[in-house]
Amino acid sequence: MRRRHLLGAGLGAAALAGPLSACGQVAPLSSAGRDTRGLDAALASETVALARALPKLHALIVARDEEPLIEQVFRGPSLDTAVNIKSASKSVLAAVAGAAIGARVLTSVDQPVAPFLSDRFPANPDPRLQRITVGDLLSMRAGLASTSGANYGAWVSSPDWVRHALAQPFESDPGGALIYSTGTSHLTSAVLTRASDRSTLALTRELLGRSMGIEIPTWPADPQGIYFGGNEMRLSPRSLLAFGELYRNDGMSDQTRVLPAGWVQTSWERRGSSRYTGDGQGYGWWMRRARGHDVFYAWGYGGQMVFVVPDLRMTVVMTSDPAPAETRDGHVQTLHALLADGFIPAAERGA
Repeated sequence: MRRRHLLGAGLGAAALAGPLSACGQVAPLSSAGRDTRGLDAALASETVALARALPKLHALIVARDEEPLIEQVFRGPSLDTAVNIKSASKSVLAAVAGAAIGARVLTSVDQPVAPFLSDRFPANPDPRLQRITVGDLLSMRAGLASTSGANYGAWVSSPDWVRHALAQPFESDPGGALIYSTGTSHLTSAVLTRASDRSTLALTRELLGRSMGIEIPTWPADPQGIYFGGNEMRLSPRSLLAFGELYRNDGMSDQTRVLPAGWVQTSWERRGSSRYTGDGQGYGWWMRRARGHDVFYAWGYGGQMVFVVPDLRMTVVMTSDPAPAETRDGHVQTLHALLADGFIPAAERGA
């Protein structure tokens, strides 16, 4: 491993000294004694040791060809306990929308959303509201100003989250620039609720949970009872692995088609770029290159990550302490470095 890269990402010298003492917090490596062919064992073990040294990292799963080769709890709850996945919820919600299209709850990504939301439009609405489509919401290209960042508190404190999001001024035409906004993602939840006449929770359980055999716990809703679209969902690390594998397997789960044929490829087409990282965004998924490989990832605040590396047949899940940090500590960048400088090379060298 090129340790200088990991050091540059913020792991520090303590990580290179080896695993931290357990102190009753670190579970033994679950993959011990398991067939770990498919990963270079020495490099994978070293990367796990580096991961263990990260104080915010809670859990790690690395799988190839659907087989978990590393399952590790460093601190925090078990791999079967649901945790707050923060904005990785946006990736899950995009999957629900894709499954809803497959179930004919929605017609297509080109379907206008105004028929479902017009009663929440502001007085004298901008005519561009009529042009926003399902696909614009999923790719965060609705054009409306962001309700995230400095605007997040005012939005979630408002009496009507949908109306508040729709009342934002246009900063771009629909289908134009990517404007990261949890409010835009929440509009997707509102559309799903109106189109199906069911809650987003019920729809997620029906279209994803039941088909994939995973538990979908309840999560918060807005003042009108619309489940939070794009934040605060709760899934266990093992459920996140199943979710990543669903996309790696082109929308199939245990020979059951959950997402329409072609949905994954469509979701992984770049439709915009982050102004902060330069990484691409499709329908609910981010994308970048690492060591010459395409990497698609779901990203939640604080380091709730699902990485899919299709050409290496690998899915990696990392969950972290979601508590707000006082400063930007580079934790998420370090998780990317663990993948790029550790697990990807281990997979390259493995069977």
